[in-house]
Amino acid sequence: MKFAITSKGDAKSNALMHKIRNYLTDFKLAYDDSEPDIVISVGGDGTLLYAFHRYSGRLDKTAFVGVHTGHLGFYADWTPDEIEKLVIAIARTPYQIIEYPLLEAIIRYQHDGKETRYLALNESTVKSVDGTLVMDVEIRGEHFERFRGDGLCVSTPSGSTAYNKALGGAILHPSIRALQLAEMASINNRVFRTVGSPLILPAHHTCMLKPVNRLDFLVTIDHLTILHKDVKSIQYRVASEKIRFARFRPFPFWKRVHDSFVSN
Repeated sequence: MKFAITSKGDAKSNALMHKIRNYLTDFKLAYDDSEPDIVISVGGDGTLLYAFHRYSGRLDKTAFVGVHTGHLGFYADWTPDEIEKLVIAIARTPYQIIEYPLLEAIIRYQHDGKETRYLALNESTVKSVDGTLVMDVEIRGEHFERFRGDGLCVSTPSGSTAYNKALGGAILHPSIRALQLAEMASINNRVFRTVGSPLILPAHHTCMLKPVNRLDFLVTIDHLTILHKDVKSIQYRVASEKIRFARFRPFPFWKRVHDSFVSN
């Protein structure tokens, strides 16, 4: 088995990274930074997001496992004091593969016919470069509403506990193949009206955003923020690809939700 490790970059994470690498090479596993079978993320959820984007071109061949060096994460379930146990599990134990759905974003442009495709593990947001965002929202090719407000957030089920939750969105179990559209400070009065509630769309539904006046937008894909100019449309749907996590023990989603948001 070939493995790679990504680190948050702080002293604690880097020390654990070197420790894990030394242990696994002692077990005769090969370190391969370009074509790993398993990627170990050491840090937090942000570190795993980085690892996901780094290896997004080989999602069908690479599985991920997370070690958290700070607060308990939704993607990182192993602790620093469990490193020896994790190493033995990776080296000696067949692991279970758990797959989570991803979000596909396709941005099309006004003039040249080109398009840009992204995959997001958590969410994608759209905001105006300055002023109010005005977007026509289409669902399955039909006009749904004209949104006016600070922005829109489209999230995956596994990302529903992140920015989406802060916007009042629902928490979805990551086994559900769906996407969620949540509003950021929508303008609702006698003149302008939006649905005002998060929308959960199944995998066979597509959400299309079409600019009404301005054509330049700040689009985030997880932790990345990109300025896109002359935008014709932004299309969101559940991606055909999935992220694969290597599970060596149970990691119940609702327990993670409880421990993160309810437990003292």
